[in-house]
Amino acid sequence: MRRFRNAAFAVMLTATFAASQTATPKLAPRPASDESVNLPSEATVDSFLHETFGYQSDVSWKISSIKPAGVGGLAEVTVILASSQGQQLSRFYVTPDGKHAITGDIIPFGAKPFAKDNAILDKGITGPERGPKDAPVTIVEFGDLQCPACKAAQPTIEQLAEAEPNARFVFQNFPLEMHNWAFKGAEYADCVAHASNDAFWKFIAADYDQQQEITAENVDEKLTQIANQSGVKGADIAACAAKPETKAHVEASIALGKSVDVTGTPTLFINGRRIGTVDPHMLDIYKSLVDFAAKQSK
Repeated sequence: MRRFRNAAFAVMLTATFAASQTATPKLAPRPASDESVNLPSEATVDSFLHETFGYQSDVSWKISSIKPAGVGGLAEVTVILASSQGQQLSRFYVTPDGKHAITGDIIPFGAKPFAKDNAILDKGITGPERGPKDAPVTIVEFGDLQCPACKAAQPTIEQLAEAEPNARFVFQNFPLEMHNWAFKGAEYADCVAHASNDAFWKFIAADYDQQQEITAENVDEKLTQIANQSGVKGADIAACAAKPETKAHVEASIALGKSVDVTGTPTLFINGRRIGTVDPHMLDIYKSLVDFAAKQSK
């Protein structure tokens, strides 16, 4: 599920947060260490959210994290917002003086702005993959099997993969904490991938097809069945999914995503360039980005 599920909710968030800002702050120099960042307290963040969203009786929130952003002395706050439209991840930044909140994404800058994330991903990716290992372009998807936006984006991602057979495509599990069976789904997916790379792609496609039928109560039964249908032995996959090392694999994939600032799904990277929203109308743009990245890598 993406940070903003639809345009109306996105507008509400942007407009409301924007209204709470009284000035455009000047960013402080980057601190020497994370310990020097002035983090707001949970009580302060909760009060801010109450003042910002309290007028809407159907909106509630849960603070997910308060941590150094690693940029300009900013604190990064991630919250789960819930309304009649569903649950959404939202992120904003608090200035060092604690008097301003900044919305939007902090993006990399420089002569080679995507090189750092590309290097991190190239070293850290461990998920199932398609395409040549020595491809000039690597496309990495961070996905959540319970995520409706991932399901909606899958046809576009598949079209991109099919249109770019000379690109390497890698899937990394990134189950969101707001989803009650997503982590279990990631464990099953991890085990299917280790059993058969070919079966994995069938597994996630079938999972998305049956996504609305899967619940926290029947997830083991459903995913075992889907594993069987995908060409691997479901009982073995279920046993594998319960192992501590499988949990560790999923946690490592989440950590990799967080290291390149993934907060929502699906998130794609094309040689380190982030694609935060997968739009079927932008398929030609994504193809152009892959072709451009291939030329840049020569």
